[in-house]
Amino acid sequence: MKKAVVILLCFSVLYSYGQEIRWTGPSTDLSHGRLKVSENHRFLIFEDGTPFFYLGCTAWQLFHRLTREEAVRYLENRREKGFTVIQAVALAELDGLNTPNIYGNKALINNDPLQPNEKYFEHVDFIINEAGKRGIFVGLLPTWGDKVDRRWGAGPVIFTADNAFKYGQWIANRYKDVPNIIWINGGDRPCNGETAVWDALGRGIKSVDKNHLMTFHPWGGSSSSSCFQDAGWLDFNMFQSGHSDKYIANYEMISLDYAMQPVKPCMDGESNYEDHPVNWDPRYGWFDDEDVRRAAYWALFAGAHGHTYGCHPIWQFLDKGRQPVGNARHNWYEVLDLPGAWDMIHVRKLMESRPFQTGFPDQTLIASDAGNQVNHIQCTRGEGYIFVYLPANTGVSVNCNKLNAASIIAWWYNPRTGEAVKSGEYPGTETRFFQVPVNGIDWVLVIDDAAYNYPPPGH
Repeated sequence: MKKAVVILLCFSVLYSYGQEIRWTGPSTDLSHGRLKVSENHRFLIFEDGTPFFYLGCTAWQLFHRLTREEAVRYLENRREKGFTVIQAVALAELDGLNTPNIYGNKALINNDPLQPNEKYFEHVDFIINEAGKRGIFVGLLPTWGDKVDRRWGAGPVIFTADNAFKYGQWIANRYKDVPNIIWINGGDRPCNGETAVWDALGRGIKSVDKNHLMTFHPWGGSSSSSCFQDAGWLDFNMFQSGHSDKYIANYEMISLDYAMQPVKPCMDGESNYEDHPVNWDPRYGWFDDEDVRRAAYWALFAGAHGHTYGCHPIWQFLDKGRQPVGNARHNWYEVLDLPGAWDMIHVRKLMESRPFQTGFPDQTLIASDAGNQVNHIQCTRGEGYIFVYLPANTGVSVNCNKLNAASIIAWWYNPRTGEAVKSGEYPGTETRFFQVPVNGIDWVLVIDDAAYNYPPPGH
């Protein structure tokens, strides 16, 4: 497979279009080299030291259900929203072995992982290459979990430790020189269910491919750290906070992984999906833009190096004639531009407007009530700045002296629009109460050390 042709830009340019902000040019510049773990083991960086912000979108059935034209449409839509990683599966979930892809090609010959179908993987190659052209990494899952551990799903189980290792070597050899790959072992299964098989798959890939990072995607409510914290192939931790409750405290899950030894970057790789029924039951309502924003800011300000967004009809690429999974109610192309998807560009812009890789969670910044599971206030601080996320609070008292600044500048950042409004400039030695501009909706309070002369948040 040929390496992706990358358009090189000195800077990524952002411009306003109506009420939305769109990303112009490649989402990332792949000329910075391969990805690696930062020196402090908390973040991901490019080989030349340039920070990398993992902003993912789940597109599990991307290779299996879309035509090439549809795949390009989806990738272009995600590029303009600033997504940097697309998570997709080679051996897909929804009968990914016995149902051919859109062009009539099955992934494997006789369901044998040691007999990959070249025509099927040429389609995978095309999509990965198109993602690379747009500066987007593909978080590539070699297989979904039902091919290893059939707790649910179509299966069949085809992997043993022996053939998983060999399949890992094969797929690693195919993509080891492709620049825009991040390996994601697992596939919505507990890592302790078939630990030996998952470990063999990870080791098989890493025995061939030393160029790309790898993580593990577990089932809901669990983390890769529970089984593979010490595995040599696991470069960063991923957990799935999932879809079972409207107010899942994913900041607590981040805190657990953040405290693990050895230290590894951590993230929520599957939080509540926009347009997904709460606990899979429409009677409890549907996750919306507010829910996906809360999950993102909670996780990032608790110490995550990145975050993954998802939309229920999109991961399965629901379309006419296909059976909806989990009460999905729209076709995939009807929900590409939901508010929560647009809000992710504001997440990325805010993080990248400050040296976010100097940041660390610090709840001691809060001098007032930190809220409850619904309106939990989460804080992080870094070199010359503080970020405070308020889901639905009237305000917060902050120990501003934590910055050791003579004077501070405070901003209110609107996570729905990306607009920043200056609150004022104050002495940096005091505890101060900040009242939100509008009650009942979420806000990010940004406090800067005035000496750093930072631009407005998000710029």
